[in-house]
Amino acid sequence: MSFASTFQSPLNRLGWLPSTRIPATVALSLAIVAIVIAWSLLPGYFTGHSPVVGVPADKLLGPSLAHWFGTDHLGRDVYARVVYGTASSVSSALIAVVIGVVAGGLIGLVAGFLGGWVDIVLARLVDVLLAIPKFLLAVIVVTAIGFETINAAIATGVSAVAIFARVMRSEVIKTRQATFVESSFLLGGSRWYILMRHVLPNASRSVLPLAVLQFGDAILVIASLAFLGYGDPPPASDWGLLVSIGKDYLKWPWLVYAPAFVTIATVLSVNRISRWLRKTD
Repeated sequence: MSFASTFQSPLNRLGWLPSTRIPATVALSLAIVAIVIAWSLLPGYFTGHSPVVGVPADKLLGPSLAHWFGTDHLGRDVYARVVYGTASSVSSALIAVVIGVVAGGLIGLVAGFLGGWVDIVLARLVDVLLAIPKFLLAVIVVTAIGFETINAAIATGVSAVAIFARVMRSEVIKTRQATFVESSFLLGGSRWYILMRHVLPNASRSVLPLAVLQFGDAILVIASLAFLGYGDPPPASDWGLLVSIGKDYLKWPWLVYAPAFVTIATVLSVNRISRWLRKTD
């Protein structure tokens, strides 16, 4: 039995996935994301090295069985620093997505369901946010509230609000015009009942693939902010910060390649899962 069918079976029984077979690329992506999540939750189970304390005599060693990703200029194990930096990178991206989903979804839900002048005002607000480049907006927000990874997560979440608001608004408008919603109105259903019972469950179906896609995008944005120095300072080991430190030692390329490869593999895996969810929606 393949990994794809093994992984698919329990999820199908729970009703979380469609009955179609999971492609091999999706199964691989799910495995990569699972490893990254495990790193973030239990880093000590995947490495016995300290991410902060190094051995000066072992500085700048190449990748080997003892040090899978080599060591840095202070003799610290790069693999350990990548693993321990996963918690910050993943949790901050999750915070950013939650902010975007909650704030953007609420704006889109209210605008699409109430319509009228409320829709006009909120839609213009969303247009203003969309007119500002996402990364520039994140830099502005993190500069205003302080240079920390948690602030970078908040800034990234704020920059994603408009995207979720636009998608939710369009889905709510489409759902509101459906026959079963009009029938519920004619049968005497209150606005609150129709909103919670019919509109929200149906309109939110398109939000899940977008949230997964934005999770990968948030990892990139937060890593970029950390690369520019807008995240936690050393000895933190955020993925973007590791790349930033490694660029000063290009003679030892594994200092850049290792965290960059993990970041790219995670983002590509998340994007593949998002595309699959859109196709199976």
